[in-house]
Amino acid sequence: MDRILIRGGNRLSGRLPISGAKNAALTLMPCALLTEEPVTLRNLPRLADVDSFGHLLNQLGCSTRIEGARPEDFGRVMTIRAGKLTATEAPYDIVRKMRASILVLGPLIGRAGEATVSLPGGCAIGNRPIDLHLKALEAIGAQLEMAAGYVKAVAPGGRLSGGKYTFPIVSVGATENVVMAAVLAKGGSRIENAAREPEIVDLCNLLVAMGAKISGIGTETLEIEGVDRLHGATYRVMPDRIEAGSYACAAAITGGSVELVGVKMDDMRATTAALIAAGVTLEERGDNLLVSATNGIKPLTLSTAPFPGFATDMQAQFMAMLCLADGASVLTETIFENRYMHVPELARMGADILVQGRTAVVRGVPKLVGAPVMATDLRASMSLIIAGLVAEGETQVSRVYHLDRGYERLEEKLSAVGADIERVGDG
Repeated sequence: MDRILIRGGNRLSGRLPISGAKNAALTLMPCALLTEEPVTLRNLPRLADVDSFGHLLNQLGCSTRIEGARPEDFGRVMTIRAGKLTATEAPYDIVRKMRASILVLGPLIGRAGEATVSLPGGCAIGNRPIDLHLKALEAIGAQLEMAAGYVKAVAPGGRLSGGKYTFPIVSVGATENVVMAAVLAKGGSRIENAAREPEIVDLCNLLVAMGAKISGIGTETLEIEGVDRLHGATYRVMPDRIEAGSYACAAAITGGSVELVGVKMDDMRATTAALIAAGVTLEERGDNLLVSATNGIKPLTLSTAPFPGFATDMQAQFMAMLCLADGASVLTETIFENRYMHVPELARMGADILVQGRTAVVRGVPKLVGAPVMATDLRASMSLIIAGLVAEGETQVSRVYHLDRGYERLEEKLSAVGADIERVGDG
């Protein structure tokens, strides 16, 4: 199994390209199930999760063709065609590897009138039930049953009716699933208290490009008028706001100056506000963002929240950065109940962190020291990379397959801006 070795202490400097967003890509790919015509996604990141989702689509009867990227894109181009669906079941052996696989449920029942999907897997960051997905789909006409770890959904008469649903709490994945199902319903649907994340906007924009009728995009109320069919489209995946924020934290903790190339500032205002509050200097340069930190890191009080609040996917990276802050920081995790598994690993490197329930108090220390550490989930992995960049000596990060799920060419990108980092195999 591969490990990543980091010899810390180098100040990061230079230009670092931001890839297409993982969370958007995994939402856009299942849209291809909604039409017989090809859907082409540009700027698709080269990630293990993207490959896994492509394999799942192949299992359902989709063909996938991958081409090289254009000069303005860091990733690649994938054309997906679901001319004829050969299956409507997403089996456990694929779905268990990646929670996003549940997102084939909505488009399958929307187009084929039926779907059988295994309960999902993914990162072990707490209980993430799919009850809101199911309740929302029921509200627009699906009939559901659960047996032997699978969800079986049927649209009576072969087509969903449409309807109204108000989410009791905001759910990104459930919003995505019900929107994809509703676009081919016989009638209209109204989704209230919908998630407003930029990835939801990206999804709706692709669906509209395919012929869907959606209003209220970017708001908490989505109105969807069902159509008889959708057509193909070519669409560019949005930049990854979480990757951009992660590398901003890396630049800051090393006291460096890194220009992030190809960011969308409106998608990451909560992250940039927190960086500025921590004493980091930011300069917008069109679609680029220059991140500099020369006067140390200030402590913060942060609480995760649905968009436009501070993203839970940035909590671990900020915690790593704040390990060297001048004072005590307080982080509160409101989204997932078990997202502090990186704390013991950071402690092995000399961090001073006390967890009480959903709150973590991070007291800044003068330095971190390299150590063997183990990644427990995707964003926790990145927090260990960030800490390793500034730690004295060598840090060895194991279980890096978590990183490969969400960060494209991480070692290549960090090496290009001055990090001493490499991937090695156990053999």
